[in-house]
Amino acid sequence: MRLSYLATYPIKSCYRVEADNAEVEPWGLAGDRRWMVVDEAAKLITQRDWPAMGRVRPRYTNQGLVLEAAGATPIEVPYPSTETTDIKHFFQWIAATSAGDAANRWLSEAIGRPARLFYLDDPTRRAVDAEYATPGDTVSFADGFPLLLTNEASLGAVNDWLAEEGAEPVPMTRFRPNAVVAGAPAWAEDDWIGRRVVIGDVVFRAPKACSRCVLTTIDQETQEKGRQPLSVLGKRRRFPEGLLFGINLIPDARGKIAVGDEITLR
Repeated sequence: MRLSYLATYPIKSCYRVEADNAEVEPWGLAGDRRWMVVDEAAKLITQRDWPAMGRVRPRYTNQGLVLEAAGATPIEVPYPSTETTDIKHFFQWIAATSAGDAANRWLSEAIGRPARLFYLDDPTRRAVDAEYATPGDTVSFADGFPLLLTNEASLGAVNDWLAEEGAEPVPMTRFRPNAVVAGAPAWAEDDWIGRRVVIGDVVFRAPKACSRCVLTTIDQETQEKGRQPLSVLGKRRRFPEGLLFGINLIPDARGKIAVGDEITLR
C-alpha cells in the first residue's frame, strides 16, 4: 500500500491545496485548517450551508496566505498578531486572532455574505474529543481530528454503486481527505480502527471512522449541490455511527510524509 495523494485546506471549508509532501504536526498537517470563517455572530460558516465558500482558493506564503477567487483581485492576508477573540466552532468557543477588515471585506464579497476570517495562532488550545484521545492530543479547526485518510478502492466501490443507479461518478475531492491510500482493498480501512497506521516513518492512531455529511454532495469545482454520493452512502454504508467513508487519524509524533510513501499497519 502506498500514499497516493496529499492535501491541506488552509481555510476550513474553502478550496484545497494539493502537495507532494507535508509536515506532520501534532494537530494535523502543517497549515491545515488553521484559518476559519465566521458570521457576524462569530459562529462558524461552512460549505454545508454556504457552498460559495468553495470559490475561495488560498495559497500559502511565508507571511500568511494569498486569497484568490474567480472575478476578484487576489489579496494578501498576513498572519495576524492582534489580541484573540472567541469564535464558535460548532459547539465550542475557541480563542483566535482576526485577519482584519480588509480580508473580511474581500471574503464577504467573494462568497456573497458577511463573513470574518480568523487564524488559530495557538493550535494547542483545542483538544481532541477525550473519548478518542490520549492526554495532550490537540486539533486545528478540522471537524474533530488531525487528519482524514481515505481509500482509492473504496471510492471505486462507491462509483460502481453510483453507476448502477445511473448516476455520475464523484472524485475523491468530494470527501476532502488529507491523505489517500492506494493498493488496499475496498473498505479495508474499516478494519484499521484501533490500530496504528504507519505512513513512511510517521505513526498515526486510527481512533474512529468518519461519518459523512451533506458537504460531500457539493462539487468542489463548481459549488453545485446534488444528492450524491450521500444518497448512495445512505443505502450502502449506513452504520450506527453514521454514513461512513474514510478514517480519522491522530499523529503519535511529528514527521514528514510524501506521496509514494509505503503504508503499513501495526
